[in-house]
Amino acid sequence: MDLGIRGKWALVCAASKGLGKGCAAALAAEGVHLVITARGAEALEATAAELRALGGGEVRAVAGDIATPQGRADALAACPQVDILVNNAGGPPPGDFRQWDREAWIRALDANMLAPIELIKATVDPMMARGFGRIVNITSAAVKAPIDVLGLSNGARSGLTGFVAGLSRQTIRRGVTINGLLPGPFATDRLAATMAGVARARGIPVEEALAERAAASPAGRFGTAQEFGAVCAFLCSAHAGYITGQNWLLDGGAYPGTF
Repeated sequence: MDLGIRGKWALVCAASKGLGKGCAAALAAEGVHLVITARGAEALEATAAELRALGGGEVRAVAGDIATPQGRADALAACPQVDILVNNAGGPPPGDFRQWDREAWIRALDANMLAPIELIKATVDPMMARGFGRIVNITSAAVKAPIDVLGLSNGARSGLTGFVAGLSRQTIRRGVTINGLLPGPFATDRLAATMAGVARARGIPVEEALAERAAASPAGRFGTAQEFGAVCAFLCSAHAGYITGQNWLLDGGAYPGTF
């Protein structure tokens, strides 16, 4: 299927690895021009080289922290126009809410709620003026089924989701959709780091912890960044213009509810 977005420009955040990289690769394969951003310049440049090798559109790498005004300004300045925006940021650390001070909450909100809103604010009106735009927010399965130790993530990402629920109904008439992707366990560096911590706490090999976690999924495995990217690319496509304000759960069937 031709997704109908060849030649469009996309800004993909936190794209040097993991799910952001998967989304960037899927868009590159469709001939989309990319501006990718992440904090680590070395990993970002390596990813940019991989994406250029796919033979799609132009790829520009902008190192910086998207949670800061300067990081956002630099990324936006590198993109001639933003037709597609993929908001993404590393999740805040787990813990007990009793240990989180105001600064911990502000960091979580800046990265996982306020930065995406600022990027939407900077891009949505020009998208509507052109009659086409796709905004995808990568959040978490915890938005659908909160995880007790991820209170910072539960709160910040749910705040973004609530904000988008209202805005997305205002923009679709002008050709702009806004949706969320809610990942469960995917084979990423973040998952590996989390399970390494679990393994240390339990005194077991990390391979054992990973195997147990994968076996707990109805799918019997972790998702891949390629699978995630393919779903993102479809939501960004010309064929997804009637989908807005939705939150797509990608968790291998872990969520047990009907709705």
